Amino acid sequence: MENMRRILALTVLALTLAGAAYFGWQWRSHGRFYESTDNAFIQADISIISPKIAGYVAEVRVADNHHVQKGDLLVIIASDELAHRVSELAAVVEAQRAAVQSTDQRIEFQKAMVNQAQAAIATAEADRDKADNDLKRSQRLAQSGVGSRQALDDAESANRRALANMLRAQAALNAEQQQLGVVTAGRAEAVAKLRQAQAQMAQAQLDLDNAIIHAPIDGIAGNVSVRDGQYVRPGTQLMALVPLDRVYVVANFKETQISRMRVGQAVEISIDAYPGVKIIGRLDSLAPASGAQFSLLPPENATGNFTKVVQRIPVRIALPADNELVGKLRPGMSVSAAIDIRGAGDADTAVPTAARPDQPKQ
Repeated sequence: MENMRRILALTVLALTLAGAAYFGWQWRSHGRFYESTDNAFIQADISIISPKIAGYVAEVRVADNHHVQKGDLLVIIASDELAHRVSELAAVVEAQRAAVQSTDQRIEFQKAMVNQAQAAIATAEADRDKADNDLKRSQRLAQSGVGSRQALDDAESANRRALANMLRAQAALNAEQQQLGVVTAGRAEAVAKLRQAQAQMAQAQLDLDNAIIHAPIDGIAGNVSVRDGQYVRPGTQLMALVPLDRVYVVANFKETQISRMRVGQAVEISIDAYPGVKIIGRLDSLAPASGAQFSLLPPENATGNFTKVVQRIPVRIALPADNELVGKLRPGMSVSAAIDIRGAGDADTAVPTAARPDQPKQ
């Protein structure tokens, strides 16, 4: 009996030593080169679909869990009022365009009037020159006793009339030029109103186009909360589109684990939902701050009740596009990630280290 106990104890001791040796060898040859965590999850860049205009939903074309492609019709918002608004503004644009054309014609007419006034000034100046010459001639004749006083009076009267006609022609030219300026300013106002009407029409047309909501990406529709007849406003969440072919992993490593992590290092991914399946991903990037810093209420450590807690740094891990679980992975799934820190990563994308204030940046 004593021998049996001794043999059993030796066997247990041998197995224990063998197990310790195996795990020691495993750690030395493999485990010590990996940083792992089970605080990791599948994520995706989910697109939240919201309307840009307010209105009643006329039709919903998709349901939960339906696959949609980029450009597929998702939701139609009733747009009768928007269509009437576009037609109304189109008529306003045409009216303003006609007003601009009418003003252009008035400008051309006014230019002709200015030209006519300039011609009248030229005629008046010629008459004034003739009247001046006639007056000088009559004055010489009157001084020599050849001309009569009546002829001199007639010449002086004709000279005054010629001067008055010239001044009247100049005043008429000034008036026509001022009127041309008024009409030209009116054209600028008409053009501004035309552009305003065109901008309003473009906005109305954009609202009409936005009444039809298309899928911005390929994905699976989820959380479809919109229903026919529902009144929606800009920003109302209608549904979400999940691109299952472009998922990735976010692993939250302890701050004490990231010192040797570099972009490009290989990452072994194990998915809880698919035991036995391993995917080799690539370290894509490290977050610029710990997860606590991005929380709704970041910790305030400048207090008297400070307790040091190891922080977690989110690490994004890219999955190969041709992995065997493409389309099966869902955001939120739990995974385990182990990063091979032996790899140097990508030399041109290695995680940079911050320089001290007294050191110049390289």
